Amino acid sequence: MFQFIATYAPQLIVAGIKYTIPLALISFVIAVVIAAAVAILRSYVPHATGFGKLGWHILKFILGFYVWIFRSTPMLVQLFVVFYGLPKLGISWLSPSGWSAAVMVLSLNTGAYASEAIRASISSIPDTQREAAAALGMTDRQIFLRIILPQATRISIPTLANSFVALVKDTSLASVVTIVEMFYLSQQLAAVNFEPLQMYLLVAVIYALFVTILSFPQRYIQRWADRFVKEQR
Repeated sequence: MFQFIATYAPQLIVAGIKYTIPLALISFVIAVVIAAAVAILRSYVPHATGFGKLGWHILKFILGFYVWIFRSTPMLVQLFVVFYGLPKLGISWLSPSGWSAAVMVLSLNTGAYASEAIRASISSIPDTQREAAAALGMTDRQIFLRIILPQATRISIPTLANSFVALVKDTSLASVVTIVEMFYLSQQLAAVNFEPLQMYLLVAVIYALFVTILSFPQRYIQRWADRFVKEQR
């Protein structure tokens, strides 16, 4: 068993460092940007009238549909649609490679879930704070950017951290679009050494190791965010 680990673990770890971790980090950064934009636009209530109000309703409907479609369908199906389906319609420029297809789907899928977490955090801020800020003469934009958004960001940190952990594990699905990440490599090695149980247990342990290491920064970020609450008290 020790010889098995010594032989194959380094190969899997290299594949994880070279493909799995960069894929997860890049996708998560894009997903957070998407999630924040979607959550803010769906939560912000502008004082618009006429066509401006209609435009906001249309925009919110489109964003709501995006969240619904990516939360209601399996990520594996989304990968197949983007990588194998869209080129059949002549839209290959959206996913010219397996890497870009994986980044796109992972980002959009995680962004849909994370946007709901951020939107829930925004909604959790008491209306009394909005009213107090308005009484001080702050505009709606100032209230949202200076009062609501900072608090919502702190509240959403644990949920976003969980989304990142899930994303690291979901990168294994990128094997279906020919990305040689850890799980894809474990499949290839299992086909050669005829030891599927040991190989898949080994890759599971390495995934758990990566997730554990990547989860450490969450504690420090959470402590840093909570520091402002303690200072206010």
